[in-house]
This record gives sequence, C-alpha cells and structure tokens, in this order.
Amino acid sequence: MITNPLAIIALILTVILLVPMICRKIRIPSIVGFIIAGIIMGPWGFKILPSVHTIQTLGKIGMLYIMLQAGIEVDINDFRQQRNHAMLFGLYSFIFPFLLGLLTSRLIGYGWVTSALLGAMYGSHTLMTYPILGRYGVQKNRAANVAIGGTMLTITLSLLVLAILKSHLASTASLSAWALAGRIVLTLVLIIGVFPWIAQRFFKRWTDARGGFLIVMTMMVVSALLADWAGLEGILGAFICGVALNRFVPNLSPVMQRINFVGNNLFVPLFLIGVGMMIDVRVLWSGWTTILIAITMIGTKLAGKWIAAWVAQKNFSMQRVERELMFGLTHATAAGTLAIVTIGYEIGIFDPEILNAAVVMILVLCTSASFVTEHAAKELALQEEARLEADKTDNSWQLMTIAENRHYELKELSELGELPDPDLANEEDWNEARELINNQRKAAIIYHPNQPINTINRLLVAVPRYAEKEHDFITCFGLIRRLSSQIGARVIFYTNQHTQRTLQAFCRRKGKFLRASYREMEDWEDVLMIAKQMAPDDMIVLINARPSTPSYNPLFDTVPDVLERFFKEHSWMVVYPEQETGAAVPDLLTGDNTQASRTWKIVSAIKRAVLSFQQR
Repeated sequence: MITNPLAIIALILTVILLVPMICRKIRIPSIVGFIIAGIIMGPWGFKILPSVHTIQTLGKIGMLYIMLQAGIEVDINDFRQQRNHAMLFGLYSFIFPFLLGLLTSRLIGYGWVTSALLGAMYGSHTLMTYPILGRYGVQKNRAANVAIGGTMLTITLSLLVLAILKSHLASTASLSAWALAGRIVLTLVLIIGVFPWIAQRFFKRWTDARGGFLIVMTMMVVSALLADWAGLEGILGAFICGVALNRFVPNLSPVMQRINFVGNNLFVPLFLIGVGMMIDVRVLWSGWTTILIAITMIGTKLAGKWIAAWVAQKNFSMQRVERELMFGLTHATAAGTLAIVTIGYEIGIFDPEILNAAVVMILVLCTSASFVTEHAAKELALQEEARLEADKTDNSWQLMTIAENRHYELKELSELGELPDPDLANEEDWNEARELINNQRKAAIIYHPNQPINTINRLLVAVPRYAEKEHDFITCFGLIRRLSSQIGARVIFYTNQHTQRTLQAFCRRKGKFLRASYREMEDWEDVLMIAKQMAPDDMIVLINARPSTPSYNPLFDTVPDVLERFFKEHSWMVVYPEQETGAAVPDLLTGDNTQASRTWKIVSAIKRAVLSFQQR
C-alpha cells in the first residue's frame, strides 16, 4: 500500500497518461479503462491506494465539470429550436424507466416506497459519456442537444421524488415545503440571473484566459454548493451554471480550451478512477440474491432508457444512429444513482443488497454506455464529414482593423467565426482598407472591437437590397450564424421584405437553424435608425458590397462617417462577400442565374456621378 503523497500523485498521473494509450491499442473506450484502473488500485482490488476520499473529492469536481461542459457547449440556437423535443424526451427518459422500475420492484417483493425510489434511480442518468462527443466533434448534433436538454428535467424529476420520500420518511426534522421552495427559487435567481451579470462585467474588464477559467470554475463550484443547499444535487447546479454562462464562454475561445484541457486530462479521469475504487467486485460472489437484483436493475434501466430513445426517434423523425446516441448518453449512471442509493440506504429504504447491486449496475452501465456512445458518435462524425457544408466553404478571408494592436481581437474573431486561415492586417485609415478590398475578390471583414466579443448581447445586422444575389452571400450568413451560436447573441436583421424572405429560408434550414427577428429597412439611408435602437452591449454588422455588384449602393461610401458619428461607442463589423467577376450571379433559392437589372446599374451609375459631383 502506498502512503507517500508524492508517490500517490505520481501513480495517478502515470495511470492518467497510460490508460488512454492502452485503451486505444485494445480498442475500448478510455472511460472503461479508468474505471477498471480504479478497481485494481482500490481497497477492493490490490489495495495500492490507502484511501479514496481525496480522489473522490477531486473526482466530484470532474462530475461537476462534465455537467458544466454539457451546459456550456449546448448550441443555444439549435436548443431553442429543439427545446420542445428536449422537454418531451426528458419526460420519456424519466417516465418509462420509472414505471418499469415500479413494476419490476413490486414483482420481486419490494414495497411501494422502495419501488418508487428505485424507479427514481432508474429514471436518473449521468452524462458520463459526453466527453466522447467532443472527441468526434458531434456535440452539436440535434440528438445530443435533445439528450442534454432533457437531462435537466430528468435529474430534477428524480431528485424531486427523492426529496418527497426523504421528507416523508426521514426521522430528522426537515425544512417545510415553503422554506425548501424558497431556497430553490433563490438558487435559480442567483445562478441564472446574478452569475451571468457578474460574468459579463468580469469579461469586459479582464480578457485573459486564466482569469476567465478561474471565474467559470468558481461559479461552477458555488452553483453546486447552492444546489446542495437548496436540497438539489450539485450536478444539477453545475449544469444550470453551464447554460447560464453559455454565451460568455464560446466553444472555440481560449477560456473553453483551458476548461477542456484541465477537465478532460485531470478531473474527469480522477472521477472515473474514484468510481472504480468504490466498486467491490466481491459482491459478485457474495450470493445469488445480489446478482439477481443487479441483473434486474441493469435490465430495467436499459429497457426503460431504450424505450425512451425509441419513442423519441419515432416522434421526432430521427435516424437510427441518433436514437443510438441518445440511448448511449442517457443510460450511463453514476452521481445521481449514488446520491439516491446512499440517501435511501441512510434513511432505511434500501437494504445492503440494493446498495451493492447498484454499484455493480454502475460498472456495467458505464461500460456499455461508453461503447454505445462511441459507436454512434463515430458514425455521426462520418456522416458529418460526408455531408456538404453549404455555409462553410473554403473561402479565403481578409480580416482587418482601422487601428493598431488589434491582432488578438482579429484572431479571436476568426476562431469564433471558423474562418479558414484568414489574412490579418491593421490598416491606417478607411481609404487604404477599401482600396485593398476593392482590389481583391475574397471575402473581407473590417472589425472594430469596442468590448470583448463574448460580452455582446445582440448582433444588429443591416442587409442591403439584393444582398441575396451576391455570389457568396450565404457564406456571410454562415459567419453571422456561427458567431451567434458561439457567443449566444441574439440576431436582428434589418432589411427589406424580399431579402427578409430569403433570410428566413436560410434560418429555417435543417441543422443550420438560427433564431432571429426582423425589422423593416427599405433603403440604406434608414441604417441610421439602428443607432436609436442600440443598447450598450450590442454590435452592429453591416453587409457591404464592392462596386459593380448586385447589392452595391453609392451610400456605402459614407459608411466610415456613419460609423464614426453614430456607432463610435459600440463594436461594429463591416462584411464584404466574396466577389466573382465576369460570372452570373446565382439566385440562391431557385438556382436561376439572375443578373442585376440594367435599370439598377444605370440608377447606380447616376447616383455615383451625382455623389462625386457633390463632393467636388
């Protein structure tokens, strides 16, 4: 048995380093490898480690981290589109296992109270296999969003049943229902209302990734403490905290990179090792009763979660592999089951046989969920790779600012917008910037950050008439959609009715949903009305165009003055679509090659001549 603290740390770090390598060689999920390593080193294995308390304490942070990560990485636009499906799936994922649990528990002779608590245990699940999605890049798949969104409701219902039974049967004095409800409301107000307000002001003042990482992790732990204080589980508090901070921690930001690195390489492995150290494999030989109970529990949980995924697949018109992904994500169990089983055992509802059988169930279900989730994620990743990404082309981009020392902000914008290898430049004035843009064909952005982009609440996007006829307008739309998804900002389009119909069609595309609102703006002169409607944390985005393109307007030449006079205190961005000279301008909805009308070209030429004469 190792007692030297440094030796224990060295052993744990060695295990964390070697287990993924070994698992890749023998082709099993690393989650299973860490649990097996915990069994081998734990008090029920070779007793290499003397105590599990320290590892379990650090491992609990890993469980909180998994729930925080799930909340932060939810695509808010897709989640809003799928929220009804997520709530329905949450009900399915609780009700079917709960009812099956009542039935099977009664059949093997348990009373109604024990059966109800077992049903709540079957209904709960833990997103232990969620990190697998990140490795394959499918964490934004609609099935993942539905499963993650439903998890919050499932955990809440399971813990609600536990709270009711605990308050009914516990011998110690408990809080009144009104006091408990007050604590829950106060907890939600702090996490959902106060924490985002604090985070926004923090990120405005300090932009370094280290400070952002520490404030997010601090809020995660405090949220878990508040949830425990309110009679809920800490994992639920961490998940709600992740959703509340979603728009302040973009998935491609340096802060998220640090959270992923520390969590995936330290806290999550420690959590899985701690789960393995709790498993007493001797119960498999302690008697047939425990084994039969464990088999019943495993079968009930698997059947209930599979039925929930199958019903969701049929109701939501999903693919088989999406059903498999939802099933893999929702039948793993750890933190919620341990909480329910431990409390049930302490207040006398569960006997030792149920406790031991639950530990065996955790081992089996974590293993099976890892294989199922990995298989589904791999298949979905292959589908995503094969699917044509309509708004994610190989365009080269030119990013520039009219200021010095903005290289970091340009790089951050390119990462959040997922722009492939852009050219970054600082120009001295607008004349040089426009000359560079007009002398090239590739898409370009002139960016002026007045505050960190992850603190922006709304993107106010001004779209000129005929913008949809630009050669690569859909790429500019894709940029807006990805920025909105990354920073969680609402989008308001200002445009005319015809272009609005095109934007609405883009926003409703399957898998590319964007929840946006629309304001009428018939002429480009009306862009000034946006200044009257802007809040301090808004950013204006102007879709511009080069001369001799369908949407070009001579008034675009006044954009620098307009921005300087009316939007000086705000962040702004001017976007130029890629230009295809000498080619037909495609109609993106009908496929027709519709050139700008001759009348429009003549009017534009007259306007340019008049404007030039006035300037002289």
